[in-house]
Amino acid sequence: MSTKLTTEALYCAPIDKIPQKGVDPHIAYQTVKDETYPQTQPRLNLATFVTTYMDEYATKLMSEAVNINYIDETEYPRVAVMCARCINIVANMWNTPEKSEWKAGALGIGSSEACMLGGVAALLRWKAKRKKEGKSCDKPNLVTSTAFQVVWEKFCQLWDVEMRTVPISLDKPTLCPEEAVKMCDENTICVVPVVGVTWTGLNDDVEALDKELDKFNTKTGYDIPIHVDAASGGFILPFIKPDWKWDFRLKWVWSISTSGHKYGLVYPGLGWVVWKDKKYLPEQMAFSVNYLGANITQVGLNFSRPAAQILGQYYNFIRYGFEGYKEVQSASMEIAKYCHEKIGKMKCFSNYSKSVDNPLFIWYMNSEYDKTAKWTLYDLQAVLQQSGWMVPAYTMPKSMEDLVVMRVVVRQGMTRDMADMLLGDIENAVNEFDKLKYPTTSRIAYEKREKQFGKVFTH
Repeated sequence: MSTKLTTEALYCAPIDKIPQKGVDPHIAYQTVKDETYPQTQPRLNLATFVTTYMDEYATKLMSEAVNINYIDETEYPRVAVMCARCINIVANMWNTPEKSEWKAGALGIGSSEACMLGGVAALLRWKAKRKKEGKSCDKPNLVTSTAFQVVWEKFCQLWDVEMRTVPISLDKPTLCPEEAVKMCDENTICVVPVVGVTWTGLNDDVEALDKELDKFNTKTGYDIPIHVDAASGGFILPFIKPDWKWDFRLKWVWSISTSGHKYGLVYPGLGWVVWKDKKYLPEQMAFSVNYLGANITQVGLNFSRPAAQILGQYYNFIRYGFEGYKEVQSASMEIAKYCHEKIGKMKCFSNYSKSVDNPLFIWYMNSEYDKTAKWTLYDLQAVLQQSGWMVPAYTMPKSMEDLVVMRVVVRQGMTRDMADMLLGDIENAVNEFDKLKYPTTSRIAYEKREKQFGKVFTH
């Protein structure tokens, strides 16, 4: 064995300290590569929303831009122009009424930063109005459903905003507009509906919320706006449901955020946030520096950031065009509807919703079947994982936390053949579970919890 191969075989990856000596590049490369080798094929990961495939030209383009810092506009001025063009395209995709050449928007590392920026803008607008009226700014609040994305909990904790949540249920599976408005008062900075709810795949009825909020604002004299968290749906609805009103066509929708690295079809991390008009973007959110060789103004929580994702998004807009995006998203929707229909017909399952709003859906154990079942959805997750599938089982949010569900997220690259393979693996697993004489470990734990705490949620 050569000295080189011996060194590679005996090398241990560092755990808590930087190594005393370096190694050959190929050893360092292989060490990191081996650590990141996927436990399942990305195309079989139906848990993630994140893009895992781009074509060779997009991948090449982004790889060549790995060293570019977006914020350094003096060195890479055209990157800033491409970013502004992307914001224009996204704003117009959401039917912005703004007539200026460059629309009011910002780049984010992901939809979480984009949500944060939308929330901060709402908070600063509310504070400015309260100060102008000589009123206290001590108790701001935000209204959303219990199926909120975790970023909103982070936002409320970090900026000391009270989170008011409207419970969802099987009877009311999305944000109830009437209940949301009942929670609003003079301290409400905004209401946050979700288009493409992570928990369920459904869309909150933004148009109905807008109507309820308009009546409330007219009656009270308030101007409580809507920020639409469209992390998933923002790149779905414009192409498959262009007539459905959820965006800037509605009076009180003042800002919208989305994720470019989900159904925007770009590698992570990328997010976008757009405001209806520049007047809704507080001036104090724009920070300027001149130590990079010019006066640079930027809106964002993060300063330095990679430019590769911007190039990837702009490339996709050119590469796919409207018709291309429509074709990709429509194909994902058809596969999702197909799986939804087949799973809903299985004797052991019930779909959470009759409709499929986005290319993802959830289901749970049928209540009658559940009475005698000797397994849980966690067991099904484990068995599917043995075949390479990542199909998550999880409990629903507060107010439905006793309901265990499974979710499939269909992304670009999922085919009908793959769907049939998944469905076949699910059916085979269920058939084997039906032969069990004794309950699984997860079933025992589930029944023990029911006896200890009682069945809180009936499904």
